[in-house]
Amino acid sequence: MTDLAESVESMEQLATVWRAMALDRDPGADVRDLPGIAVRWADCRFAFWNCVTLTDVGADAELVGRRLGQAADIMRAKRHPGFLWLFEDLLDDGARSALGTAAERAGLECAFPGTGMAGDLLPVPEPCHPDLTFVRVTSDEHLRAYADLNSRGYGFPLEEGRDGLVGSALWTNEVYAYLGMRGDVPVACAGAVEADGRLFVVLVAADPEWQRRGYGEAVTRKALYEGARATGLTRAVLHATVAGAPVYTRMGFKPNSPIRFYRLKD
Repeated sequence: MTDLAESVESMEQLATVWRAMALDRDPGADVRDLPGIAVRWADCRFAFWNCVTLTDVGADAELVGRRLGQAADIMRAKRHPGFLWLFEDLLDDGARSALGTAAERAGLECAFPGTGMAGDLLPVPEPCHPDLTFVRVTSDEHLRAYADLNSRGYGFPLEEGRDGLVGSALWTNEVYAYLGMRGDVPVACAGAVEADGRLFVVLVAADPEWQRRGYGEAVTRKALYEGARATGLTRAVLHATVAGAPVYTRMGFKPNSPIRFYRLKD
């Protein structure tokens, strides 16, 4: 794939996977494909399931400014906060240069950066870690543990993470979601879900007390291993935080578009 094609793939994977996640959380979720904007908004307390993204390719500064204003208006109309995911490589050079000013004008601020990543790296060897056993997520008890790891890892209140996952049939049946267990204590988690001929890695987290021990990488490898074994797929896609990107590079993923996660300014 060309660099631009991988950036488009990254955006389209977000739109595909988040459609399923939002509708799983609320069958009446706001899931719309508007001109230049994909809305995937469950309007739950877990902010990651409340998402809009820009979908134009090669957009110039004028168009991006207009889209940012439209996206911010959509976000303001919701009960619960969420994020605008913006894939920088989909913009032309002028739009990238003017992005900070355009976002500020729309009432948005950058919450944190990330990057799209992908690779034809499957299957992976069956993973192991001397400290861990792996448990597939199949119950609300598992989902609660998975949600709590994400809340602690990303700084959400526990109740918000639980609102995003507990009770999900999708996560206990269709997502290859695993907990990394140190004895009887869940310390890391990762999931992979089939999307348009790829495995998409979603909601990887490690308990802050147990980070930098390879637990997140090990459980991510487990999710990919089981997902590839079940589906036969060979390509995987994910969206990484700055902290996570080096881990995924080591696994064979290659970066594509930088991503900016915007939220409404207070």
